[in-house]
Amino acid sequence: MSSATRRPLVVTIVGNRPQFVKAAAVSRRLREHLDEFLVHTGQHYDRELSDVFFEELDLPTPDLRLKAGGGSNLEQLARMLPPLEALLRERRPALVLVYGDTNTTLAGALAARAAGVPTAHVEAGMRSFDRTMPEETNRVLTDHVSDLLLCPTETAVANLAREGIEHGVHLVGDVMADVLLAGAEVAERRSRALEERQLEPGGYLLVTAHRAGNVDDHQRLLRLVELIEALPLTTLLPLHPRTRQRLLASDLFERLERAPHVRIEKPLGYLDFVRLLRNACAVVTDSGGVQKEAYLLATPCITLRDRTEWVETVESGWNVLVDLDRDRALAALARTPPPHRPELFGGGRAGERVCQVVCTYTGAQ
Repeated sequence: MSSATRRPLVVTIVGNRPQFVKAAAVSRRLREHLDEFLVHTGQHYDRELSDVFFEELDLPTPDLRLKAGGGSNLEQLARMLPPLEALLRERRPALVLVYGDTNTTLAGALAARAAGVPTAHVEAGMRSFDRTMPEETNRVLTDHVSDLLLCPTETAVANLAREGIEHGVHLVGDVMADVLLAGAEVAERRSRALEERQLEPGGYLLVTAHRAGNVDDHQRLLRLVELIEALPLTTLLPLHPRTRQRLLASDLFERLERAPHVRIEKPLGYLDFVRLLRNACAVVTDSGGVQKEAYLLATPCITLRDRTEWVETVESGWNVLVDLDRDRALAALARTPPPHRPELFGGGRAGERVCQVVCTYTGAQ
């Protein structure tokens, strides 16, 4: 193929569940117009948190897999950066595409900067304003070294403007919403998650917790366990590997197992998780992505943090921040959700808009 007809190359770098979901809204659209090299860093390396999402979301098979999971944030970055920089210097892509706020996100952006390759950050501009969260550091640093900033909300655009970032900023909507809106009905048809667990719609709670600030500190982990013990309904608890390790190390795992209403599970596949989330009475979580998914599925959300980057979900009344306060969590569960849910996240066309911006930037036809 001559240089005049060669298609631009984009390197997409992903490494955990939310990024797999987001890439599912973008990768196949991109490949209609340009070449994509997909890297999976292995930040999530369990099959339940990795391969199963590629299968269920019909994501292209990764072209390169790293083994960067485990250890501290800095240890993960140290494992990711050398091979990513070497790949980018060799391939010389037109653009590197990163998603969200993980170690994978920051590693991809830093490696691209070192290799002299432009970066596009999907989900740019999100801020919790809590610098103790590793995710906040990751997203701020990534935004400040990126060339294209693809924002999910007007709030994100305003956050960047306050930090002096206005060039290369595009409001595209939320790509995770695209996949969720398209996949919710598929999950209802294909998933047997409720039937296999003998659960009735609205008759159970779904809980997820994995943030370092909640599970790495023993006292906060204890408060998390006490909060879960106090929940009034059957509680489904798919345990992130990090949380399972912390519970086992602190002898709190058996305590949760003894709670008669708590069902501890392995991480769930995407379709099963969506069906369980959609049909839950409420979700109790410290995940940013789950807060947003709950809003889109009209499931009340109780967030185990004192602040959130998804402020619109709180302002709408569908999300309540309780930190690890058991009484506040129980009060939030007793609330009646608002009658309306404004459209917040792009109406299911964010992936299309991301593709348009990337193609224009790279000169793809």
